[in-house]
Amino acid sequence: MMQTIDIICPVFREEETIRFFHARLASIADKLASNYSVRILYVLDPSHDKTQSILAEICDSDSRVELLVLSRRFGHQLALVAGMDYSHGDAIIMLDSDLQHPPELITQLVEIWRSGVDIVQCIRQDGSESGLVKRLMSRWFYKTFLRVGHVHLPVGAADYRLMSRRVADVFRTHLDEHNPFLRGLVGWVGFKIAYVPFTPVARERGQSKYNASSLINFAVNGICSFSKAPLRFCIGAGCILAALSILSAIIQIAIYFLGTFEVPGWASIFATVSFIGGIQLFFLGVVGEYIGLIFDEVKNRPRYIVDHHYRNERALAHEAPPEPIQRADEQRGEARRVEIKPWHNAD
Repeated sequence: MMQTIDIICPVFREEETIRFFHARLASIADKLASNYSVRILYVLDPSHDKTQSILAEICDSDSRVELLVLSRRFGHQLALVAGMDYSHGDAIIMLDSDLQHPPELITQLVEIWRSGVDIVQCIRQDGSESGLVKRLMSRWFYKTFLRVGHVHLPVGAADYRLMSRRVADVFRTHLDEHNPFLRGLVGWVGFKIAYVPFTPVARERGQSKYNASSLINFAVNGICSFSKAPLRFCIGAGCILAALSILSAIIQIAIYFLGTFEVPGWASIFATVSFIGGIQLFFLGVVGEYIGLIFDEVKNRPRYIVDHHYRNERALAHEAPPEPIQRADEQRGEARRVEIKPWHNAD
């Protein structure tokens, strides 16, 4: 029986790029068609541009393509999670649809997978298309994560990877975090993994959807999801400040009894109090990040909501959920995914 490969592509506001991306991806799928059954699943975070209508046309013209439209923007990581939940291939490949993840690399990923590897992780080699500040911040994040995260995450690991079915089943049935950091989770699950370097090209069309605040939030979420180091840093810093305050008190008492005591100026007192107050607020912020992650898990809301699922412009939302998800939900007694069926007039 022919093995199946599912290609998952998250999409958000890519009306200028998506046709060119699909043309290149389809040419790779054609090359694989002699040995594999290829299915392409676009997962759309809805927007006000023409991306959805263009994808609907692509879906109608290419029988290998399916379109999963989320009810609102849930973000890049949860779009990948949705794609995994709706996939059923022997191998799953996920890549961005902005052409910075070259589709031509897919054939190499498949060859490595056939050699017995469960995960083929692509490593981004930053070139001139990335600004100097972005490159430095990226390297800082990965090196920091390696030191505090206790999970192997190579510098430049991207959300461009291939996973075997058994790895995908682990993600579908056991890893149901509400704020998933997939790059870290790929290293956490283990299995046999291989790394493939690639150099992204400069964007010819469109703009990056990640701004500075998005990248910072992404980095903070990744570190807090895999490390207690920020909390332990707060404990250590608090102990050091307490020791310094005790030492300062001892010195002031010694000065009082051994010599002339001069009342310190208001400037030094104000600076000290402001510094300690700032440190306390920083510590509260760190604790708040962890409490926020706990809060999201305790609320236990669905990680995403599917509005429509299309193949050849035919709604598939009435179909049963994929089996691994259904079994896991029955065991936990919970609904991990909510799907809204399109409304049809009875007349």
